[in-house]
Amino acid sequence: MKKILLIFVMLSTEALLFQSFAQKPVELTFATYNVSMEAENYVPRATKRNSEQILISQLDSGNNAQIRNIAKIIQTVRPDIILLNEFDYIKNPESGVKAFINNYLKKDQEGGKSIDYPYYYYSTVNTGQPSPYDLDNNGKAESFGADAWGFGMYPGQYGMMLLSKYPIDVNKVRTFQHFKWKDMPGALKTTKADGSDWYVKEAWDQFPLSSKSHWDVPVQVGGKTIHILASHPTPPSFDGAEDRNGKRNHDEIRFWRDYISDHLSSYIYDDKGTKGGLPANTSFVLLGDQNASPDEGNAIAEGIKSLLAHPKINSDTVPSSKGGAEHSPTNNFAKNHTAFWRMRADYVLPSRSGFKVLDSGVFWPAKGEPMSGLVEKRESSSDHRLVWVKVKLE
Repeated sequence: MKKILLIFVMLSTEALLFQSFAQKPVELTFATYNVSMEAENYVPRATKRNSEQILISQLDSGNNAQIRNIAKIIQTVRPDIILLNEFDYIKNPESGVKAFINNYLKKDQEGGKSIDYPYYYYSTVNTGQPSPYDLDNNGKAESFGADAWGFGMYPGQYGMMLLSKYPIDVNKVRTFQHFKWKDMPGALKTTKADGSDWYVKEAWDQFPLSSKSHWDVPVQVGGKTIHILASHPTPPSFDGAEDRNGKRNHDEIRFWRDYISDHLSSYIYDDKGTKGGLPANTSFVLLGDQNASPDEGNAIAEGIKSLLAHPKINSDTVPSSKGGAEHSPTNNFAKNHTAFWRMRADYVLPSRSGFKVLDSGVFWPAKGEPMSGLVEKRESSSDHRLVWVKVKLE
């Protein structure tokens, strides 16, 4: 009888401990980082023919100084889920994402402790995908560069990659790479000085909204699903008075505003044809280099302003750094800058539903501080900085 009672007590204690563990609030760190890891960084004027192999060789080596510094920054911040922008898409994941994880992240980097991401999402983008049209109206249809569906010298340039310590529900990922710009109500259609359409009708009918892609990636944390909304809108520059890139940037950002809005998302369809936006009361985190600031730069600011002001988004805490403030000492917004070229461009925006924000920051040490050398020069790591937000699940 005593033996049975002892077993019962032991089982009850284990059950209570398990229950206590299961109910313990989970803390997570989300991050976004434009790592500027495209093949053109390693061999100037990389071509479609050799671009993929150029980056593959650097990832395989495990010795590239820039990529090692990027890995060390990630190892220092240690996010649970991170979006990498400007990581070229490589068809074979063994040579792309897995090579980066195995040859850089899972190896100690001069004081940086190894980190593993057993789950990832990595897919195609519109950058460098050839179009048959003269999209920049310079008299030549070149299929690459500004005449590609997203600016790029080869398919897959400036791609995206999501890394996670938690399982990704791959079967429920939604992508919007092929959503047509014309299908967005009130799209900012580009016109010439005489008022005529900038794009010929055949091009406009096929033109994708996303310059790279828009992803909705569900991540499972215990019994909770968190939707990662990932994108990288085009820079609102490198065009002319028609502002075709600025308009696309605005509408790429607006897409997310509509997607999370219960009354605005009915027009949206994904690459499988499923219509509608994010279900109500869903926990999400929006990640990415949005290439826009509400206060600076030449973007159409209403796009990013409307997103930051959305009632479902918690934008109360703005990540900051000492290094950003030091880089532009007379700029009132400098501490919130995320790019070497002095602007807030990169965002981690958790939903108000499901999270309590605990802390945030931009990895940008001031001069003389530990690891400041990792960001001292553009070529040291990237012209962008890693941005992170730490939350508690509620």
